[in-house]
Amino acid sequence: MASALGALRRLVMAPSPGEVSFAGRGFPVEPSESTRRLEAVPQAVVCGFEWGIEDRRPAETELRLSMVDAEVRGFAYEGATMACVIRDVMVPRGHRTRDLLQGGGRPHIFLNYIGIGFAMARLPRPLWGKVMPGLSDAAYYPAMSWLAVDGYGFDRAYFDTDRWVGEQRVPPAYAWEGNPAYFLRAVDQGIGRALWFIHGGHAGRVAAAVERFASHRRADLWSGVGLAATFAGGGAPAALAALREDAGEHRGHVAQGSVFAAKARHHSGHVPEYTRAATRLLAGIDVGAAAELADDCAVTGAGAGDLPAYELWRRRVRERLVHAAV
Repeated sequence: MASALGALRRLVMAPSPGEVSFAGRGFPVEPSESTRRLEAVPQAVVCGFEWGIEDRRPAETELRLSMVDAEVRGFAYEGATMACVIRDVMVPRGHRTRDLLQGGGRPHIFLNYIGIGFAMARLPRPLWGKVMPGLSDAAYYPAMSWLAVDGYGFDRAYFDTDRWVGEQRVPPAYAWEGNPAYFLRAVDQGIGRALWFIHGGHAGRVAAAVERFASHRRADLWSGVGLAATFAGGGAPAALAALREDAGEHRGHVAQGSVFAAKARHHSGHVPEYTRAATRLLAGIDVGAAAELADDCAVTGAGAGDLPAYELWRRRVRERLVHAAV
């Protein structure tokens, strides 16, 4: 019975690897070595989800995930986290998500939050209050729970591109961490990340896509672009330099996104060369300095007014980068 239920959940909720490919999504992307690397990201997420939804014990899932190439292992953890969240909300006092994040998922905590957002995209809003596991360890960067909302925005843009990118849909606000006003901004950060994938890392097309959005949304979109370009790669040095120039007044937001991506890679223990190159080009510092900067600028507590600690953290990073460049 449990296996049959798992198969049903996978059939209903998980797309196939082909469906998440760029061709499967209908994205205007020319096949190349770089775009194939980007395509491996959503495919790794699907694999992680299938393991997380089917495995009887979290230890089995962690064993499978440990055998995934280090470059995309964090993305597989996104999918596994998504599956654990869905399983947890279906049973009383489920704790698979907490166990995963406190176990092998520790190095990938930033991406685990994004996986929680993927689950939110498939769950009714009344269940969103149950998706976050009880984590009190400071190492889990509580302020980064806003990455779950980012993950929700990425998922909607990637799988319903016509509405969320073409029509620039704005979702109803939700009081995430008690702050409905910031919810929409965090969603846009995820949509910005998705634009990098939708356009296969083509800097000019990504920049044009951002500029088609309303002006008040562009800063957060650019932050998402910088994060995706740095963490997932796919952009040649010349293209990244052009991307930074195209961002214009929003260069600081691109740099901030790059810093957060560098911190996430550094925290995972595996930093690809393309992440090192992108951090230097987009943020003007190396990965080690970016990770240190993110730690130095971290904000604890509830934030200030309508701005959560997460946004204050982002703002501090931008300010420090500008000061360092002067």
